[in-house]
Amino acid sequence: MAVSLFVSAAWAGPQSPIPLWPEGAPGARGTNDHDIPTLTPYVPESGTASGAAIVVCPGGGYGGLAAHEGHDYALWLNQQGVTAFVLKYRLGSHGYRHPTMLGDAARAVRWVRARGAYWQVDPRRIGIMGSSAGGHLASTLLTHFDAGQPDAADPVERESSRPDLGILCYAVITLGEYTHEGSKRNLLGDQPPAELVELLSNEKQVTPETPPCFVWHTWEDRAVPVENSLQFAAALRRAGVRFDLHVYERGQHGIGLAAKPPFERTHPWASDASSGCRRRAL
Repeated sequence: MAVSLFVSAAWAGPQSPIPLWPEGAPGARGTNDHDIPTLTPYVPESGTASGAAIVVCPGGGYGGLAAHEGHDYALWLNQQGVTAFVLKYRLGSHGYRHPTMLGDAARAVRWVRARGAYWQVDPRRIGIMGSSAGGHLASTLLTHFDAGQPDAADPVERESSRPDLGILCYAVITLGEYTHEGSKRNLLGDQPPAELVELLSNEKQVTPETPPCFVWHTWEDRAVPVENSLQFAAALRRAGVRFDLHVYERGQHGIGLAAKPPFERTHPWASDASSGCRRRAL
């Protein structure tokens, strides 16, 4: 039975970050903070949580993590009754390349599915959200998920990494003509093989199994052209996957919510996302 993801609520704030791999992340290049992928839970006020959760992937060109696309989004999601988990994933600026970032995002969704009962999260209502390069990471998981390993010793790894919903905010989708070159370089290095560029041009990887998505962009975005979202939405349409697509005239790249807490006035995408997800029971 479809259940709406969004309700009206408030936030209680962030909790302490949780390492995704307590014994050390696979492929870690060291033991510094940037070598340890974490999830930071943000929980709605007691009694207001809807049971839904979203893993939030901040943008930053795979070279940094923008707080307003992580912390601020999480607080806004809490206002909607959604428990948020902000992902600190490993970055190209610290020497990491694909598939490390995808592995971190997949582990995050598995982890919430396996451990979310502590926060009263429904394992069938776990989404992923990302902006800019974080949107590329989110769209990569939306098109490259797996069912998990049923015989894994680690119970987290037994879980599926498929999100139940995607929210893509001015996302880098393609690594082709309309890509963001800095994100592509940080993700794949200077001269990636053509087949890897094709594999991670996510508009080419959509299937009927891709989860439903809310996709938005702005016409005046010059850093990540709107064609990224248009191509992804067209691919969703061809595959028969439900989606909402919103293209707004105004808003520079990286605009986020265009507001600070308590988010009394936000960019229109926020209310559209909330009402769209209610309407479509995502």
